[in-house]
Amino acid sequence: MRILGHGIDIVENARIAGLIDAHGEQFLDRCFTPAERAYAESTRRRRVERYAVRFAAKEAVLKALGTGWRDGIGWRDVEVLRLPSGEPRLLLAGHAERFAQSRGVDEWRTSLSHTDHYAVASAIAIAFGPASGAANDVAEPERLLRRSMARG
Repeated sequence: MRILGHGIDIVENARIAGLIDAHGEQFLDRCFTPAERAYAESTRRRRVERYAVRFAAKEAVLKALGTGWRDGIGWRDVEVLRLPSGEPRLLLAGHAERFAQSRGVDEWRTSLSHTDHYAVASAIAIAFGPASGAANDVAEPERLLRRSMARG
């Protein structure tokens, strides 16, 4: 198992509440899948926190991939699902899925947490096979940096 990338993001819940208040359905439809919306809307008590932590997870995934929001990747290309056990799962689609596949990502691990004020998410891109192709593009700069530091 190799870690290809790790991303983390923190979001102020008030920021997400403000976006929902200002843009309503347009914001929610643009950023969240129907399954994410159904889960967030299933309780009024933690509604904003549920949206905020999913927003943070989407950002964390793109940081792990090293792409940002470019090359056609959309908010709904990254989906945060919840298993019956409560464990979060990431599902990629569209451009995000294709980019992850080109990097050799076989699996995602994620951790989500929120309080009344903040939501934080971590996403780890994992590969199981031997390093090859695009995955080596990540390792090569690290190898060169170590070599240059060894020379002093």
